[in-house]
Amino acid sequence: MTDASRHTVPLRQTWPDEFVARYRAAGHWRGETFPGFLRERAARFADSVAVVGGDTRWTYAQLGAEAERIAAGLLASGLAPGDRVVVQLGNIPEFIAVVCALFRAQLVPVYALPAHRLTEVAHFARKSEASAYICAERYETFDYRTLARELQAEVPAVRQVFVVGDAAEFVSIEALDGPRDALPGDPDPQSVAFLQISGGSTGLSKLIPRTHDDYIYSFRASNALCGIDADSVYMVALPAAHNFPMSSPGFFGALYAGARVVLSTGPGPDAAFPLIARERVTCVGLVPPLALLWADAAGKTAHDLSSLQVLQVGGAKLVPEAARRVVTGLGCTLQQVFGMAEGLVNYTRLDDADDLVLTTQGRPISGDDEVLVVDDHGAPVAEGEIGHLLTRGPYTIRGYHNDDAANARSFTDDGFYRTGDMVQRLPSGHLIVQGRATDHINRAGEKISAEEIEDHMLAHPQVFDAAVVSIPDEFLGERSCAFVIPGDTKPRPAELKAWVRGRGLAAFKVPDQIVFVDAFGTTAVGKVSRRELRAQLRARFLEEQKDAG
Repeated sequence: MTDASRHTVPLRQTWPDEFVARYRAAGHWRGETFPGFLRERAARFADSVAVVGGDTRWTYAQLGAEAERIAAGLLASGLAPGDRVVVQLGNIPEFIAVVCALFRAQLVPVYALPAHRLTEVAHFARKSEASAYICAERYETFDYRTLARELQAEVPAVRQVFVVGDAAEFVSIEALDGPRDALPGDPDPQSVAFLQISGGSTGLSKLIPRTHDDYIYSFRASNALCGIDADSVYMVALPAAHNFPMSSPGFFGALYAGARVVLSTGPGPDAAFPLIARERVTCVGLVPPLALLWADAAGKTAHDLSSLQVLQVGGAKLVPEAARRVVTGLGCTLQQVFGMAEGLVNYTRLDDADDLVLTTQGRPISGDDEVLVVDDHGAPVAEGEIGHLLTRGPYTIRGYHNDDAANARSFTDDGFYRTGDMVQRLPSGHLIVQGRATDHINRAGEKISAEEIEDHMLAHPQVFDAAVVSIPDEFLGERSCAFVIPGDTKPRPAELKAWVRGRGLAAFKVPDQIVFVDAFGTTAVGKVSRRELRAQLRARFLEEQKDAG
């Protein structure tokens, strides 16, 4: 059965012909594909260690063979090239093998984070028109087979479930096999390789179609800027399905270079430091709170961290004083990273002056990354002034999947992506991130939609109204604070938190703090936008905290 006959919305990501010609002529797009480059690396680096995780050590040849086995088994089970498959696996070797297998079978991964629960996973499955779901038996004590049963009940189109570990009534990944000669050839480099998830500025996450050509360029170019080569050892400490540890340069960049990928089951020093010492890790990416935690722990550990050459920090802004603490604590090169799953990635360069590394979030990968900094009306701001960041380029998307309303909001008529970030651009091209223009909450690198959480809180019978805002937090960067006007009976904060958690949401979306108020402020005409209301509540709260301190 063809992709078109199984799905009502085709997968596409298209650039105008003139840009395709430009990016090819510049050598950005080389016609490479995921199965093509992975097959070549499996042959060229056959005996080199590719992936380390738990008790597993796969060479490149073994990773290639494992991917072929799973790919053939998935097709033999009834899936067809073009089918979309939701993948929810933690930092285990099987995550990489499964993703490589999906590419080999021309199946399309739809990435979900381990923290996501039924609400999010069902949304991804519906929006992508997924035919299957792949999960682990358990990860960090949660039984994903229970989620799989709920998912199939809610989204019947998810006909098949494949499980790493004890599969119960489902199909075991370990048992998959099939004829290798049934595997398809390599796909069109301009076709969609996978669907990544957005931060979700309003409501649930949007789906981001990334092509072979554009995504491979992003991590191939990142390798050069991050010093990744065949001798590198790259650690995945953050959840592997995040865009940052996947492609900046991430485990895909490491595999492209013939390097070793080391998967840490947790991002904390207790899990990561022994692996750094044992595997001689050279590069790792962290969010700011973790970087500070590592810097503090480094002075107290008995583990040898001397192999660590580059610590990348991204996902949220690293303020200068925190950057100094990280450099002092870990004693390696700091590289700031500012990027987005939609495309544009900025790095401080490894040879940048200290002041640029400490105070900026880097500059774009490519000379063909076009960056505009504009005012509220779309007019360019003066050099050095703060404005809205817009961008287009060889690895920045031109549209979300199956979301006309989001596309109208997020893209200009001439193809620039409205990032939602407020930045200042220096004459050197380096960007200083000044915050979000939207009601995103950036909690330790996880993007939370205020609107989504408000909707769930308003469903509680004793919540009259709720507004969720970001509050600066020394450890998390930002924490979420819910201002609640209670109904007739005021619920306890713990009850409201349990309510949100019980709605099938990821734990990081549960408000960190709940403040009860009698009323929200209004304007002179008796009404206020949600965005203005959140700004007022945030300002009032911070002023009260300042007076109290």
